[in-house]
Amino acid sequence: MRLTTTQTDRALGVLLGQACGDALGVPYEFGTPPGPQGTAEMRGGGLGDYAPGEWSDDTQMATCIAEVAATGADLTTAEALDEIAEGFLRWRSHGPADIGVQTSAVLSAADRLQGRPSDRLAKAASDYTASHAHSAGNGALMRTSVVALASLDDPELTARAAREIAKLTHADPLAGDSCVIWSEAVRVAVVKGRFDLLGGLKLIPTKRQDAWATWLHDALNDEPGRFTPNGFTVTALQAAASAIVRTPTPDLQPARASYPCLHLQHALHAAVRIGDDTDTVAAIAGGLLGARWGASAVPAEWSRILHGWPGLRARGLTALAALTANGGHPDGAGWPSGTHVRYPGDRTPAIAHPLDEGVWLGTADCGGHDADAVVSLCRLGTAQVPAVGAEPRNHIEVRLIDSDDPDDNPNLHFVLADTAATIQRLRDEGRTVLVHCVAAQQRTPSVAAAYARVLGASADEAHRVVRAALPNARGSGRLWDAAVEITPEALASR
Repeated sequence: MRLTTTQTDRALGVLLGQACGDALGVPYEFGTPPGPQGTAEMRGGGLGDYAPGEWSDDTQMATCIAEVAATGADLTTAEALDEIAEGFLRWRSHGPADIGVQTSAVLSAADRLQGRPSDRLAKAASDYTASHAHSAGNGALMRTSVVALASLDDPELTARAAREIAKLTHADPLAGDSCVIWSEAVRVAVVKGRFDLLGGLKLIPTKRQDAWATWLHDALNDEPGRFTPNGFTVTALQAAASAIVRTPTPDLQPARASYPCLHLQHALHAAVRIGDDTDTVAAIAGGLLGARWGASAVPAEWSRILHGWPGLRARGLTALAALTANGGHPDGAGWPSGTHVRYPGDRTPAIAHPLDEGVWLGTADCGGHDADAVVSLCRLGTAQVPAVGAEPRNHIEVRLIDSDDPDDNPNLHFVLADTAATIQRLRDEGRTVLVHCVAAQQRTPSVAAAYARVLGASADEAHRVVRAALPNARGSGRLWDAAVEITPEALASR
């Protein structure tokens, strides 16, 4: 399936949104959640004593699936299931800081069996279910969102893959059902840009459809706090779904720092506030929220510190998602797996922002700067390092498209405001910041104008000083106009 620019953004949001929910929920797992209207923080700790921004077993296991899916494999084949099973076993061998009781028991038992990896896990999972009255845990659901990206144009294939992967550790049919329903919801969100939690009902066995219809009705109509404890896969799905659908979507009012895509943040906070298995419920919700709102809806404050096993950061998650959604293939420029993305043009030296000499403005391959933080507004290759002195957490990649088509930048006002606020945050840390795009004609000038507004410039002054500093700036268009709708007062209230 050939994805549009917006569909690509939504596909990139799946793993990123899941990981954000996971890391937000980590500090509160089986502890005290934030109070009513409170917000979660990626402060680490939790059952695994994680670092701030570190994701847990939910996303760790999802990356095992994503690494196979990113090759373009059909996830229903025995070969792909073997690779996923081997990934789960490899993950366990590395001694994860936290692992679910059922998942741990199944993987341990599988180690003692003979045969191909997927058969050993499935047998161990089946044996566990046969000997335990309650085996429909949420451990399969927590990792399933990425499955949808492997077959975005085929709901039946998505359903088969979701169930087969679930059965590697969770043989109870309800666990498989929950993965089918959620994976289908993620698929629809990426392709169509809307939430549909009922569409997956037709993909599960008829004999359980009525029960699931009742459970989903409850989730869509009851407050999130009802769905606890949530270690049971049905209750975990209900909790995540309720947090999403019962959270209002803000209106677009840039002057008030109100953007529809803030729904992603608000719903994740609501998911964590439910309590109990907070990281898992928020991870489940995050996969669907990212699929609906896209990677561009994730604030840089979160993606900047996000990281986890097996040594990935936000960029690694979006790369896996991009390759999975595109059948294992990079795009025409070699992104996201190529070492360099080549752009036409010369290596024009960066110039200082007219209102802040600690911020440099340049092109994709600009030189002559001493930045220790970078805000990249265009695609880069894996070996492209805009500033040698910038640590990975201080290289922020922003999804901003050089286009006046509203569909190409669905979260435009939020992205511009968030990027301007991020530059200010980096400056407050004492960092010299490089902001760059391909040719510094539209994206870099627009962000520079937004940052000028953060510094207190009027709309007219922001346009004037940036246009004077960057004579090649287009000076018109949707990005340019949206940039000056940002107000410092609104950003201060964020």
